[in-house]
Amino acid sequence: MSQKPESHRKRGRRSPFAIILLVAIGLITTGAAYAMASTATASAQVDLSSPEVIDEGAKLFAANCATCHGLQAQGTANGPGLIGVGAASVDFQVGTGRMPMQANGPQAPAKPVQFTDAQVQALAAYVASLGPGPSIPSESMLTGGDVAHGGELFRINCAMCHNVAGAGGALTEGKYAPTLDNSSAVHVYEAMLTGPQNMPVFNDLNLTPTEKKDIIAYLEYQKANPSPGGLELGSLGPVSEGLFLWIFGVGAIIGLTIWITAKSN
Repeated sequence: MSQKPESHRKRGRRSPFAIILLVAIGLITTGAAYAMASTATASAQVDLSSPEVIDEGAKLFAANCATCHGLQAQGTANGPGLIGVGAASVDFQVGTGRMPMQANGPQAPAKPVQFTDAQVQALAAYVASLGPGPSIPSESMLTGGDVAHGGELFRINCAMCHNVAGAGGALTEGKYAPTLDNSSAVHVYEAMLTGPQNMPVFNDLNLTPTEKKDIIAYLEYQKANPSPGGLELGSLGPVSEGLFLWIFGVGAIIGLTIWITAKSN
């Protein structure tokens, strides 16, 4: 009688289910600790003027960017020079995954980011150290804008390419204006400031910092408030809406007419 509990405890310790449970707990614990550490690292502010950060950026640049942009960022036949483009341009291009490019094409598409936030900022710090250029906007430059005024400015300056709802649109020679649904506020500001791809530069004489902030407020409002009219068909405008009505609306009327005629016969 006294040996049964002991043998039961031994079997419990050797049970494969207990081992699987312990492994699962260990994986969950270490995964959660790593996620918290990564979040803390990503959210930390990086001093872009720090020699250590600039040196780290130089190493990253030499390993990942120099093939196209040159060892001194002077540019080559495969890529433009980066002296004077500023930290904002690097933060936009690398922070949206457009750089490094996977292949040459009409323009660089957004794709999963290849670097951590700290590495992106180190690359930005290195390029910014090569010559003066637009800097990464601060948080105060991205929030608190006037939505109504921003909508007016967006329709005047941006809607002809990006669509009035920021849904994007086709341009010439295989180029396109990307959708702005998933664009962060800082990247929208940087795009206006640096004019990437086919986009014109909106410097502070074209659009003041307050006006840029208003446009960002309008885009953030668009994201937070879905179409009040129901299905928006991609917000592509009257062409897609007319095509939908023609195919399904008129098609339904024709089908109903044929059905009624067949019944009467």
